Amino acid sequence: FSDSSLEDHTELHFPSLAGDITQKGYEKKRSKLIGAYLPQPPTANGAAVVRCRLQHSEGAPRRTFRSAHIGVCDVREAAARERVASTAGNRPLFYFRFGVDQALPQERRAPVTPSSASRYHRRRSSGSRDERYRSDVHTEAVQAALAKHKERKMAVPMPSKRRSLVVQTSMDAYTPPDTSSGSEDEGSVQGDSQGTPTSSQGSINMEHWISQAIHGSTTSTTSSSSTQSGGSGAAHRLADVMAQTHIENHSAPPDVTTYTSEHSIQVERPQGSTGSRTAPKYGNAELMETGDGVPVSSRVSAKIQQLVNTLKRPKRPPLREFFVDDFEELLEVQQPDPNQPKPEGAQMLAMRGEQLGVVTNWPPSLEAALQRWGTISPKAPCLTTMDTNGKPLYILTYGKLWTRSMKVAYSILHKLGTKQEPMVRPGDRVALVFPNNDPAAFMAAFYGCLLAEVVPVPIEVPLTRKDAGSQQIGFLLGSCGVTVALTSDACHKGLPKSPTGEIPQFKGWPKLLWFVTESKHLSKPPRDWFPHIKDANNDTAYIEYKTCKDGSVLGVTVTRTALLTHCQALTQACGYTEAETIVNVLDFKKDVGLWHGILTVSLRQEVICPCASSPEALTVAIRRYWLKTVITGPTDDSNQPPGRGVLSMHGLTYGVIRVDSEEKLSVLTVQDVGLVMPGAIMCSVKPDGVPQLCRTDEIGELCVCAVATGTSYYGLSGMTKNTFEVFPMTSSGAPISEYPFIRTGLLGFVGPGGLVFVVGKMDGLMVVSGRRHNADDIVATALAVEPMKFVYRGRIAVFSVTVLHDERIVIVAEQRPDSTEEDSFQWMSRVLQAIDSIHQVGVYCLALVPANTLPKTPLGGIHLSETKQLFLEGSLHPCNVLMCPHTCVTNLPKPRQKQPEIGPASVMVGNLVSGKRIAQASGRDLGQIEDNDQARKFLFLSEVLQWRAQTTPDHILYTLLNCRGAIANSLTCVQLHKRAEKIAVMLMERGHLQDGDHVALVYPPGIDLIAAFYGCLYAGCVPITVRPPHPQNIATTLPTVKMIVEVSRSACLMTTQLICKLLRSREAAAAVDVRTWPLILDTDDLPKKRPAQICKPCNPDTLAYLDFSVSTTGMLAGVKMSHAATSAFCRSIKLQCELYPSREVAICLDPYCGLGFVLWCLCSVYSGHQSILIPPSELETNPALWLLAVSQYKVRDTFCSYSVMELCTKGLGSQTESLKARGLDLSRVRTCVVVAEERPRIALTQSFSKLFKDLGLHPRAVSTSFGCRVNLAICLQGTSGPDPTTVYVDMRALRHDRVRLVERGSPHSLPLMESGKILPGVRIIIANPETKGPLGDSHLGEIWVHSAHNASGYFTIYGDESLQSDHFNSRLSFGDTQTIWARTGYLGFLRRTELTDANGERHDALYVVGALDEAMELRGMRYHPIDIETSVIRAHKSVTECAVFTWTNLLVVVVELDGSEQEALDLVPLVTNVVLEEHYLIVGVVVVVDIGVIPINSRGEKQRMHLRDGFLADQLDPIYVAYNM
Repeated sequence: FSDSSLEDHTELHFPSLAGDITQKGYEKKRSKLIGAYLPQPPTANGAAVVRCRLQHSEGAPRRTFRSAHIGVCDVREAAARERVASTAGNRPLFYFRFGVDQALPQERRAPVTPSSASRYHRRRSSGSRDERYRSDVHTEAVQAALAKHKERKMAVPMPSKRRSLVVQTSMDAYTPPDTSSGSEDEGSVQGDSQGTPTSSQGSINMEHWISQAIHGSTTSTTSSSSTQSGGSGAAHRLADVMAQTHIENHSAPPDVTTYTSEHSIQVERPQGSTGSRTAPKYGNAELMETGDGVPVSSRVSAKIQQLVNTLKRPKRPPLREFFVDDFEELLEVQQPDPNQPKPEGAQMLAMRGEQLGVVTNWPPSLEAALQRWGTISPKAPCLTTMDTNGKPLYILTYGKLWTRSMKVAYSILHKLGTKQEPMVRPGDRVALVFPNNDPAAFMAAFYGCLLAEVVPVPIEVPLTRKDAGSQQIGFLLGSCGVTVALTSDACHKGLPKSPTGEIPQFKGWPKLLWFVTESKHLSKPPRDWFPHIKDANNDTAYIEYKTCKDGSVLGVTVTRTALLTHCQALTQACGYTEAETIVNVLDFKKDVGLWHGILTVSLRQEVICPCASSPEALTVAIRRYWLKTVITGPTDDSNQPPGRGVLSMHGLTYGVIRVDSEEKLSVLTVQDVGLVMPGAIMCSVKPDGVPQLCRTDEIGELCVCAVATGTSYYGLSGMTKNTFEVFPMTSSGAPISEYPFIRTGLLGFVGPGGLVFVVGKMDGLMVVSGRRHNADDIVATALAVEPMKFVYRGRIAVFSVTVLHDERIVIVAEQRPDSTEEDSFQWMSRVLQAIDSIHQVGVYCLALVPANTLPKTPLGGIHLSETKQLFLEGSLHPCNVLMCPHTCVTNLPKPRQKQPEIGPASVMVGNLVSGKRIAQASGRDLGQIEDNDQARKFLFLSEVLQWRAQTTPDHILYTLLNCRGAIANSLTCVQLHKRAEKIAVMLMERGHLQDGDHVALVYPPGIDLIAAFYGCLYAGCVPITVRPPHPQNIATTLPTVKMIVEVSRSACLMTTQLICKLLRSREAAAAVDVRTWPLILDTDDLPKKRPAQICKPCNPDTLAYLDFSVSTTGMLAGVKMSHAATSAFCRSIKLQCELYPSREVAICLDPYCGLGFVLWCLCSVYSGHQSILIPPSELETNPALWLLAVSQYKVRDTFCSYSVMELCTKGLGSQTESLKARGLDLSRVRTCVVVAEERPRIALTQSFSKLFKDLGLHPRAVSTSFGCRVNLAICLQGTSGPDPTTVYVDMRALRHDRVRLVERGSPHSLPLMESGKILPGVRIIIANPETKGPLGDSHLGEIWVHSAHNASGYFTIYGDESLQSDHFNSRLSFGDTQTIWARTGYLGFLRRTELTDANGERHDALYVVGALDEAMELRGMRYHPIDIETSVIRAHKSVTECAVFTWTNLLVVVVELDGSEQEALDLVPLVTNVVLEEHYLIVGVVVVVDIGVIPINSRGEKQRMHLRDGFLADQLDPIYVAYNM
């Protein structure tokens, strides 16, 4: 045998490894390499003929696709015309239209010049590593399919990228290739006589195209797929307005269902909303560009509208049937297509190969054969290795092979280990690690192992410690018990070594002894030693490794009998005789290369003999020709011509064979791989389920019954049974043979005349919506779209990922470094069209990665399973991604249809009939509580303070701590009283204020704020606490201060001297009009005298103070708190938390609104307890300040915000030991309440509890409170009463406003924590927000509250009465219609628990789910942003924060990336996947931004509407924006 070196072959067929090879270079190299073997013209003495070249293609022969002729134009011309590149004159475009315009008119078509035609022919002969995918007819088919898209005009918004992220080439330095001359391997067309520029899109006017892309195309009249009926006209007007004008005010999303105005869009916001504020400028918006270098100012809204327009096209026909996904949530299930082809043929018969001939002088075993040839003809050449130039490097004779194999055998058995304890005994496994350019050394080692009766396991050379797939190979070696690896000298030197010169242990590999098998390292066996040569038996001869679809590596064992029989069968099938030459360019370590080159070239057509093989079944089939056929021509009738079938690809996806005409676009041309092997029986069985025989027109998995096959997967009996012990059955269930068959892993059928056809591999099968697609076919189609232009031919991976109960196709290709962003994006769009046309299947994700970054197999191919793993982990780092979930995912649940309105009375009756109680609960009754509360005697807080100043003048009420934890300031009762008096005098004398005037208090958190507040009460004024502007960020914080001052109609502004200067500074003047400030009073300079009298309000219902706050939806709302409500509020908190003068309470909250303000300023005066005040801003410099204060003052009750808790969890996580050493002890804490106006953040409270458990914090101590604008505190976990409870609800039921409790850990479960105990005097009911009817326990509804401390209304400039009456004075439409309730605007539910409260009754727990304003209505269901955000944050380790909002019914997900910008594109598929899987929603836009871009308010809540406005105004400077198709 002679063998050309595999390295030459590798270099030839893997051009991407050594830079991409040109066509000329390829031809040159190819002719040099195999010139010696090409058929020569016959010479006088007759020439030796090389008989056959095995064409082996990983189990399948070359397949070809046929294409149609397009009109009257020649196919070649059409393809060439399609391939022509965009001419340099046209500016690169950032919009791409799905579809191609009409082809050139007949008389103006470019002629196929001789140069382009010959170039075209040259391309047709081009060869490459992935020849199995290469077929020019298929290229034509694809180009024709793309041409068919000419009617569909679709604008696909191109993703936006930061300049730093644009693919590594310098855009400025990049010049497009000169397309006028046409490069040699691209094909070209001369322009027509008038020089009309042609583009890869066909001839089209660019300006017209852009205007069409932006202004919506002609077919966009259908209504959006997600809108309700009747909105299409309005949607259309909106599309035009959005596309042509930039909407300045983005505050309200133009839901495409509601517009009626003809031209203008007017956005109405409740007064005091942020509509008037200048949107904050996020980062540097000027830097943001799309890949084409065009700044994107104000393009986001146009792009989103473009996306909406595109998604309005009618998709595939709607599906009718549904299946239940373990709940009433309905996922659409693919209905079998009534027109789908079904197999109609008779049941197939098993096909027998010819009898295996028995030759009398055949050796009884392979070792015996080696001994025979080594001794009879030792000088005969056995193997010749060629160098890259085709010169013989090394000739191994049979004699040399015999002696070297003997040496290897002797050394393995006797020279490793000691005489008493040899390392290797007969039957042990030994690894063979040889490079691809040394077949001689491998051959000697292999036969040496056979002679020594040890089992060789040939594997690839590990190049690095982390080679793709090398870990699994190590696992195989470990399970085989390999301890010795045989290798060559050169290979041993090339292995990675540690500094001491030892070969390190590779990841996942067992410890190996490396043994070099070169002659100089081997011992000569003694004369009396002779190997034991037996006849072939059922011992294992060798183990061949096989890589599975999931990346795991199995070892297929081959026995000595199978080995010998296989050699005999191959010799018979190929007609090998002595003194013949075979050229092997395959890997000689495994598979066909091992069988033909070790154990047993474009040539003339009839010489090409395809064969099919698999690791389990060895050679499955081979096409053979007898010697005389080759020399004398085909005279023997038994030699039929190669079988060829043109099959419908549509039929193949259903596993059915349908012969089609070559004119069709989507056909697959297959050639046979020959006949069944001698001595073997073959059949095909259904790929899934029981191994039932296929019909004659059905595709199945080929199964073989023969001696010459593998026998098992080493050490895996279960898998062995499923593969090696299969008994095919007839339709009646009877086995067809008593002998087991072996699954080959090949998909195919046995055609007429016993010819075997292979159409694919089981490993490459992807089942999408019930149809089977082959990865290789998809690769072929992708490569046929302008081949070699944007991606490397051999570097493309196709696999499927399971998302939402179906497989989704993912394509990953390596992009050439010289292709621009637009080129790549257009190529991607065309690939999607081509695959959709030819395979009728959508691609879920198409990703391009930089050149040479995909994981490689040892021979240079792509390691598929590793690539898939990287994709799913988010570690692929693509440079371009195009996701198409809208077009692919057709099995979403049916949009929820709202039932025809059922009256609230029916709902109530229905609940009562079904035994569900109406959801209502109340706190303790204030009238029945006996307490010796002295403060109850007074109606007003100002009176309580005066009483305390008289009775306990020196009792400390407030202590303020600085950032070091030292006392910065404190106030006793009398000090506070006297200070308040002075401030009252100042207001009356300097401010000339009247009773009831409004005063804005702009103070940092501290004592001054409290004194100013009581000063206002003493003067009869109404105080409004306002957060001061941030000195470092005046431009964004001062306008809010100004707005609150104006909206609250403050007559005067009180503050400190420092802030006074700040308000009048030059920086302030740049942000607001400083001339319009009201009177500013500086309280650092107070008058000395007391007021003549302290004002006493005439009526408890008059206004005590105004509470202003910006909601998470960006609305500024002020509520009115009366004196009566304020006193009732303080009493309720006093009773719930058992607050007395002897108590100390630590407060780490912002004192500007809600419960934070009440605890900071009011409660101590009412209850007399001491408040230890810790400004949250101080924690930024000293995160441990709050907890150290709690420990130092031995505090039992403390209040904080989520932002404080998060700061402690993140900032102190690693410091618990050092804090313990400093004496931090939290064991005395009885209640630690998080003050919030949202759903409890259960993950944060749990991690806080776990983290500080070691410091004595009791887990039950941590709880939350709940308040809102209409009632600042509804729930608060008091000191007595049951622990807070947690329930798990079904998230899918919640979307339908139903509450269904599930077990912890069940799928789709959502943990919800109780929001604290209902305060005394508070009543709650759950009502339907639309019908205002009471709801049952199992419904999610709006929380309505009735209590003495409800706010008395909104304070707005215009006093919007309807808004006020609705929120503060609502009545139920049925049931108790007398009680007046306040609507909280939050959705929640009540649950009666098993616990008992203080009164001995069962405890009712309130669970808050989310704000009604923020809930998103999508597909008829109600979603809460936090749930989607939680899923997204879990999707990838680099996502630190996330916010979602909707715009024109598209879901927009903004994620903050903590990592390099290169990771940005990894997040797009992961975010899309997780939202689909967990929420059944398709993400429309994914925006990746830097850390800190998502705005958060002082309470730690996300400002999603601010974010939305910033995004639409192009102010976010995002790293990447992906528009999912």
